[in-house]
Amino acid sequence: MVDIAAWLDERPDIESVFACVCDLNGQLRGKRLPVASARKLGASGLRMPLSIMNVDIWGEDIENSGLVFETGDSDGVCEPTGRDPLDISWTSKPSGLVHYWMSDEHGRPFEGDPRRALAAVVERYRRLGLTPVVAVELEFYLVDPTETTPQPPRSPLSGKRLDSDGVLSLDELHHFDALLNDIYAACAVEGIPADAAISENGAGQFEINMTHVPDALRAADDAVHFKSLVRGIARQHGLAGTFMAKPYGFRAGSGMHVHFSLLDAAGRNVFDDGGDAGTPVLGHAVAGLLATMQECALTFAPHENSYRRLRPGAHAPTTVAWGYENRTVSIRIPGGSPRARRIEHRVAGADANPYLVLASVLGGALIGIEQELAPPAPIAGNAYAQDLPQLPPDWASALDAFEDGPHIPQIYSRRLQRMLLECKRQELRRFSENVTDFEYHSYLEVV
Repeated sequence: MVDIAAWLDERPDIESVFACVCDLNGQLRGKRLPVASARKLGASGLRMPLSIMNVDIWGEDIENSGLVFETGDSDGVCEPTGRDPLDISWTSKPSGLVHYWMSDEHGRPFEGDPRRALAAVVERYRRLGLTPVVAVELEFYLVDPTETTPQPPRSPLSGKRLDSDGVLSLDELHHFDALLNDIYAACAVEGIPADAAISENGAGQFEINMTHVPDALRAADDAVHFKSLVRGIARQHGLAGTFMAKPYGFRAGSGMHVHFSLLDAAGRNVFDDGGDAGTPVLGHAVAGLLATMQECALTFAPHENSYRRLRPGAHAPTTVAWGYENRTVSIRIPGGSPRARRIEHRVAGADANPYLVLASVLGGALIGIEQELAPPAPIAGNAYAQDLPQLPPDWASALDAFEDGPHIPQIYSRRLQRMLLECKRQELRRFSENVTDFEYHSYLEVV
């Protein structure tokens, strides 16, 4: 049990604490508490409606949800995840954050909590004597918040607006050095293992990698809090940080790449055969990822905008394929030392919920391992130009695949599956009812 009172005793400057859970859309939702109330959290616990785990992207209740009127919008019990409270540096005054996950009134884990879904997959690995070692790479854009539509930021040094795709540009890193320094400092305070930063393919786009950790839940926690951290610090610098999958139709999208290996009880990497190919276990894991990829696409690309990123030749995968050192496929086996042999899953957008992404990735790999599935031949060359199975081309197709997929019940509870489908179908209906300015411009007085 985390001793929140003792933690606060060491930080007399903190005046408020945010108590939160993470919903299906990857949004943190909860309460702001004065310190006096926060001190009581360890003893009295915290209650919040179970329905907040299943609201749409606008924070609105899901129509006809069984969590609202059928139950009287009943409360769940928020239990600490076990992680120490986090120091939040980008609020107007120093504050803290305590992360919870949900149980029902009887203390049973709430199956609609995305963090619980990942925990269930990790527990299955534990029973096999395996530990996933996970790292997440997150791409994001900095944009000018004074514009009504996204525009690249102005350089803090020159005042000029960025207008080119400065991939791996050191100059671009130098121009935003102060902001990046603040991000790294905040990561250090929060215990987020931030590693290399690069300037990515889009104007004002950056990628920060996390180091590998033998704790998939912590890796997902870190990704969730990193996104919040970047947005908060960007605001301090007069900018906005966005993890939209495709904020610009003509520039590169932002992804969430997942790297993972598996350790056995003796700490050996079970993907390492001493050579470049990897072990049969690696092949089984790859086969499981390919077999479940189309069904799980909704968790990798959960929004309308997500499917703008998944286009051929757009530096994001579109095919159900794998290969060695090949960035045109969905599943890449990076080169390097055999001791570090791992799988890179490249499908998810930066807009996805990290808990669901890791549950789908690790859950799919586990199905392949348990069933000893065999992968097809690895792809060499340009996967976009080859006749290969495709990812769902749009949101509606991904919804149908998630509903009908035979492997989904092996990864997700029926409750979470139903909740996510209800949420995303409500969002899809609302998008379909809104006509864009571009449609008016193209058709209003023409057709």
